[in-house]
Amino acid sequence: MNRVALGLCYDGHDFEGWQTQPHGRTVQDHLTKAIEAIAHEPLVLVCAGRTDTGVHARQQVVHFDTLADRPLSAWVKGVNNTLPASVSVLGAKVLDDGFHARFSAISRTYRYYFYSAPVRDPFKRFMTWVHYPLDLDAMRRASACLIGTHDFSAFRASQCQAASPVRTLHAMNLVEQKDHAFFEIHGNAFLHHMVRNLMGSLMEVGLHRQPEYWLREVLELKNRSLAAKTYPAQGLSLWNIEYPPQYGIQELFA
Repeated sequence: MNRVALGLCYDGHDFEGWQTQPHGRTVQDHLTKAIEAIAHEPLVLVCAGRTDTGVHARQQVVHFDTLADRPLSAWVKGVNNTLPASVSVLGAKVLDDGFHARFSAISRTYRYYFYSAPVRDPFKRFMTWVHYPLDLDAMRRASACLIGTHDFSAFRASQCQAASPVRTLHAMNLVEQKDHAFFEIHGNAFLHHMVRNLMGSLMEVGLHRQPEYWLREVLELKNRSLAAKTYPAQGLSLWNIEYPPQYGIQELFA
């Protein structure tokens, strides 16, 4: 039995999330079908982090176990031949069964891209449009309270299945570009809708609808109804996943 790890990226606009659904319009459904065409056997794919409908991935990692013995090029070029253009396998490697795409991950990094403008820009399809000007400095200051280990119940989706709402954010950096900005959020793991819910509340601060200290109050009260709405998926990308160096996972994206 071979355990094969794949590195892939995808444009989430065309998919209803990662996890398989009866209608088959998910990344997992398309990828499973393409890999099974090479392996000639049914397979189960495990990913590093399930993404929601419309969320993108610059770096996603999956693994599967197979009896098939194929060259690595088959798991890359062969699989890509039958995938939609909006998803691509970038690299493959065979690892021992001690590797697990989800449980071996040390941390994950997401980026949320957004821009403020009077009218929508159709070329910024991977960003969220905000109609009104934003106070980015206020958003940066408010976000500081989120760093560290906290109970993030206030920013957890009601359908979240995680056993615990406690997560650790290692860094949350707001990066300004000429015509857009993004938050880069690095943590050990994330709850369902956590990043998008955090962004919704940060936007309230940036629009001066709430004071900076409000975000800390919401965090400490642990009540989802006190936080802002969930922000759109199109601005969110799974950016990077960190693994112990002995697995050489970063080689998949070289």
